[in-house]
Amino acid sequence: MLTLFALYLAVGAITGILAGLLGIGGGLVVVPMLLFCFSLLHIPQAHSMHIALGTSMAIIIFTSVSSFMAHHRRGAVHWPVVLRIAPGIITGTLLGAYIASLMSTNALKGFFGLFLYYVALQFILDKKPKPSRELPGPPGMFAVGGVIGIVSSLMGIGGGTLSVPFMTWCNIAVHHAIGTSAAIGFPIAIAGTIGYVITGYGVEGLPAYSLGYIYLPALAGIIGASMLTAPAGVWLAHRLPVQKLKRVFALLLLVVGSKMLASMF
Repeated sequence: MLTLFALYLAVGAITGILAGLLGIGGGLVVVPMLLFCFSLLHIPQAHSMHIALGTSMAIIIFTSVSSFMAHHRRGAVHWPVVLRIAPGIITGTLLGAYIASLMSTNALKGFFGLFLYYVALQFILDKKPKPSRELPGPPGMFAVGGVIGIVSSLMGIGGGTLSVPFMTWCNIAVHHAIGTSAAIGFPIAIAGTIGYVITGYGVEGLPAYSLGYIYLPALAGIIGASMLTAPAGVWLAHRLPVQKLKRVFALLLLVVGSKMLASMF
């Protein structure tokens, strides 16, 4: 158990550095690493992906707070946008957790692997949508929030890979889109965690120290280490060629995505 807890600390340290360095959501890194850790624990494959997604959601609760508070201090969070999109976000995220509970591990792996391809392509092309319109009205914001929430819940992520391009497209400045996306990640994480706790409650075969689909030892180790190393990632971001690193990371995502898809067979 001590060896595995040390492994969770290492996962958290890597997650924190990458989050600070590349501005990525933790789930893209945490979920594949948790699957590796769970294979060492011999957690049944039927539950491993669900536990990885649920635990990732719980981790984002803590990491998103430190992130959006830092952006808020710089005046980069559009709170009216957060309030307008939150109902759709919460509804979609809860629905996504329910959908995930009905899906097999292989189906979730396939969805995750394909999404990694999408994110890798974003990093490689580094294309930013041209501002072309204003934010939609309440029904449109609810619908967009619902889609972001569903995908985020199925992926165990904070939604930034979808919400930042959407807000940029709606004429919100990039640094404000990033800050607002960090704040949007908090209700996603809260709703996703509640959803995975509820859908995992009473499921047989879950490891000890689980709260629904949330695995508490992994949660504690990763949170502790990631919050310590995130500032180091920010420090590195100002000293390393981040655009080149993003392309290297994109190749890593392609490899991980391919491995995830291959594991289905």
